[in-house]
Amino acid sequence: MGTPSPSPWAVLALTLALVGLWAPCVVSRQPNFIVILADDVGWGDLGANWAETKETPHLDQLAAEGTRFVDFHSAASTCSPSRASLLTGRLGVRNGVTHNFAISSLGGLPLNETTLAEVLREAGYSTGAIGKWHLGHHGRHHPNSRGFDYYFGIPYSHDMGCTDSPGYNLPPCPPCARHGAAARVARKDCYTEVALPLLENITIVQQPVELGSLARRYTEEAVRFIQRARSGHPLSPVSALARVGRHRRGGKERWKGHLSLPTLEVSPAVLLSLMGTFLSLAGDNGPWAQKCELAGRLGPFVGAWQRQRGGSSAKQTTWEGGHRVPALVYWPGRVPAGRTSHALLSILDIFPTLVALAGAALPPSRRFDGLDVSPALFGWSDVGHKVLLHPNSGAAGKVGGIEALRLAQYKVFYTTGRGAVACDGSTGPAERHQPPLIFNLDRDLQEQEPLDVASREYQAVLPVISRAYAQALQDIAADNVSVADYSQDPAAIPCCNVQLVGCRCHGAHGATQDPHMEKRTPRLCL
Repeated sequence: MGTPSPSPWAVLALTLALVGLWAPCVVSRQPNFIVILADDVGWGDLGANWAETKETPHLDQLAAEGTRFVDFHSAASTCSPSRASLLTGRLGVRNGVTHNFAISSLGGLPLNETTLAEVLREAGYSTGAIGKWHLGHHGRHHPNSRGFDYYFGIPYSHDMGCTDSPGYNLPPCPPCARHGAAARVARKDCYTEVALPLLENITIVQQPVELGSLARRYTEEAVRFIQRARSGHPLSPVSALARVGRHRRGGKERWKGHLSLPTLEVSPAVLLSLMGTFLSLAGDNGPWAQKCELAGRLGPFVGAWQRQRGGSSAKQTTWEGGHRVPALVYWPGRVPAGRTSHALLSILDIFPTLVALAGAALPPSRRFDGLDVSPALFGWSDVGHKVLLHPNSGAAGKVGGIEALRLAQYKVFYTTGRGAVACDGSTGPAERHQPPLIFNLDRDLQEQEPLDVASREYQAVLPVISRAYAQALQDIAADNVSVADYSQDPAAIPCCNVQLVGCRCHGAHGATQDPHMEKRTPRLCL
């Protein structure tokens, strides 16, 4: 009897996460997918983008052997909306996710939204998600109910629960209490009551999670998932698929935004199997300026106009530094090596592009903001979006609202202002702009000097922008849109032992508890 063909797989890596989608590429020629989404990573955090960055040699090697996209954007400038757009190909004003979910959220990504994992699983893929989720963890909003066969990770951000070894905040948050609430000192920007949990599917395997070993665990689980999906065709020569962890900059530890892929030393047989694997890396939004030297690098996209008035021009904002993120694709034999693309692309495009590459169909009865950008991927074209919308993400205007956009080289703002805190604590004034601010990014990557409204260039481009903006809003208004449930209930907080302070698991003292230990006690996330 012949050896059964492995089914295709897809792995999604969300902010320190890996998600995998694996398909039977031998028979169906469907590619395998590895999608890595890095949390709070600046455009300049990739050495291939910014010469000052020296911490990403393996990613730089992937960029050299694949294609780098330098005009690539997140679909929002904060966590939950960006992830929702990756999994749906739709902006928050369509899929309902306009701001972040809380640890006590009852809802999540609306259940009537079809995820990328659901489409690919229907097409025969094994699907896995590893890392930060942040799209709802209660009930049917858990990743296992949203198309993922396997999940290993934290249900929301690292800073949304205490740990025993915090170290990435400024100043560091206090560690979890062990014997009583009095052991901790409350601070406004630190979660103080419930420890950060680590989940394997619906089971809490560690609470609080040990951050120091989390990157290694993510790597190990990603490799295990692929090995299982390949049905006895192990990738043992691959020491790791991705590693996200700490490094020191200026004497300070950084936990977010830096990934490295170890050198792949593989046999010819494994190399042939990887020929059918598509790997992509992108950021979920720009760096968190409030974290000062612990934040990532913006590169040239400093949002000088906003900085001159106070406030951040990075995460949570619609300035380039908030949503222009590093991106690369590595696919030996399919994606050109050593190429740099200037096509205007977005995280929104991952959904329709992977669906097309898998030979599947887009979900009906809804409109998509993402495009199938296969021509740009394969080097046949360098054309992407004609218009790209940038939703409000907390710094100005109604969250999720569309008050900034890009048309060709022109960046347009109808609203700027307060909400995103800079390193110095400033926020800047809230301002409405009518007529809008317009920057020509071909001449002004720093977004320092808007066009003079009386100039010939401004007067020529304003009518085109106004028409494009009106048409985009009309398209959204005519669409089948969803509404997310943002209600909260303390009962929705993941807790493996309500009898212990901070929901601490028995015996879970940092790295002493290994989630792969056979004798561990399963603790359900209820």
